[in-house]
Amino acid sequence: MHFRAQRKLQGEVSLTETLEAAGDGGTLSLMDVIAVDDNMLEDLDTRDACVKVRQCIRTCLTPRERMIITMRYGLDDRAPRTQREIASQCGISRSYVSRIEKKALEKLQVGMEGWTP
Repeated sequence: MHFRAQRKLQGEVSLTETLEAAGDGGTLSLMDVIAVDDNMLEDLDTRDACVKVRQCIRTCLTPRERMIITMRYGLDDRAPRTQREIASQCGISRSYVSRIEKKALEKLQVGMEGWTP
């Protein structure tokens, strides 16, 4: 019975298992060798969220709203621009940019709540 149980565990390796003894009397375990990036899951979540936002921007907004949100938040790999800068570039008032931005953000909020990739 003991040998049968040992055979089942034969392929398993413990992270605390000693790989080799260091020259100064210390030991090297498998856990010491395997490096795990603690931020990896957070980075994946952030990347997924960015993909969702960009897809939602493409599908939920009108071209004008998309342009203003892209410029306002720097989604075009440029620095975010102020409402005043966007207004002068588009030839509209700053308050109109503000209204378009507000409406677009509300649409994005609704779109992101029900989003499934």
